[in-house]
Amino acid sequence: MKKENLWLGKAKENKDELNEICERYKKCLDEGKTERECVAISIKMAQEKGYQELYQAIEAGNPIKAGDKFYVTQMNKSLALFQIGTQPISSGMNILGAHIDSPRIDVKQNPLYENDGFAYLDTHYYGGIKKYQWTAIPLALHGVISKKDGTTVVVNIGEKEDDPVFVITDLLVHLAKEQMAKKASEVVEGESLDLLIGNCPLEKNEDLEKEEKEAIKANVMNILTEMYGMEEEDFLSAELEIVPAGKARDLGFDRSMILSYGQDDRICAFTSLFAMLDTQATERTTCCLLVDKEEIGSVGATGMQSKFFENAVAELVAATEKDSQVLVRRALSRSKMLSSDVSAAYDPLYANAFEKKNAAFMAKGLTFNKFTGSRGKSGSNDANAEYIAQLRKVMDDAEISYQFSELGKVDFGGGGTIAYIMANYGMEVIDSGVAVLNMHAPYEVSSKADVYEAVRGYKAFLGWNE
Repeated sequence: MKKENLWLGKAKENKDELNEICERYKKCLDEGKTERECVAISIKMAQEKGYQELYQAIEAGNPIKAGDKFYVTQMNKSLALFQIGTQPISSGMNILGAHIDSPRIDVKQNPLYENDGFAYLDTHYYGGIKKYQWTAIPLALHGVISKKDGTTVVVNIGEKEDDPVFVITDLLVHLAKEQMAKKASEVVEGESLDLLIGNCPLEKNEDLEKEEKEAIKANVMNILTEMYGMEEEDFLSAELEIVPAGKARDLGFDRSMILSYGQDDRICAFTSLFAMLDTQATERTTCCLLVDKEEIGSVGATGMQSKFFENAVAELVAATEKDSQVLVRRALSRSKMLSSDVSAAYDPLYANAFEKKNAAFMAKGLTFNKFTGSRGKSGSNDANAEYIAQLRKVMDDAEISYQFSELGKVDFGGGGTIAYIMANYGMEVIDSGVAVLNMHAPYEVSSKADVYEAVRGYKAFLGWNE
């Protein structure tokens, strides 16, 4: 385990490779601000590397052999990539897992309304956020609108230079005496996070029998109809997410860091994807698992608690060995996994929240968390000592810089990821990832050196054979 600053060694020595990886990563952050977008760009990258859709290959009756590459999607919001190894799948896989959903604000089912000269979209926040951080910043609208005729329209407004942006308003400081006296969790209420989208009324039409009562709302709806061919009821079957507008940017005079929305947990998702796509044929089958809904408990059909991953493994086992639930259970229980999610980077401006000798530091490599959970390890996976010893050897043999940490002081809170769910199969799994500042804020901070080292570490893990 090497804990020196990476910029004093390999990050400086391999700066060209580091910059190439980080530019790719920033581009993925720009193009992947929702889980659907992350899946779409990941599939495109995978197809360029020879991956094919698993169920189509099975239906075509093509024999599956070592070196073959497949992907499986779940409702366009979760994705599993597999590269078949020379060993039977029932002997276990090496799995990289991360989530691709991020804290955000969602548009409600019946959202459009007018109030005293403004048009708004009613919202409901998603995941753990500090609500006051989302006011008075430029916001974009991403998602899809599905219609009764079976068509689906992609929405992406606020990212191009000539696009309009949107905002959630805040009270001016001159009138905010009562507001400023509230607890931080109450400064902005959840029902006050509505998105300001219009102020101009629809022009009067002499052919109309009566004047439009809500002319500003009508004008917005008229624009949406022109842009997307939608009617107001189509909001019922839309998935629209409100996210910070703008691109990922270099941070600092030295350009050593990245400032961007969604790095929790896409910094782990995209570095895992890069490692997976660069991994050559291996003895054990390798897998990269990118899932939805982690921020709200991994629930639902696209969350890790669903059976979509287990179903895909069952299909592969049946196609390469035989249709046997025993072999499927063996494949899962004998697998090893890095459940990758961001770790809280030590912030000297808020040092009181951290226990320094067990904190994660930026620019010091891949982070492992033996356990997460909260307070008395509630909800934690708590990785096995023997597995950790094996991982240490894998990382040391590959000269990967890594560190072990906890998420802040014992009684200050906590968190977790999908590790405990995968541990239910009996597989060896540990929480790992990258240290990040400003977790769950609209803009989060990472070190370019850690992005680079994460790719290296994940590649070493995928190539590991006992």
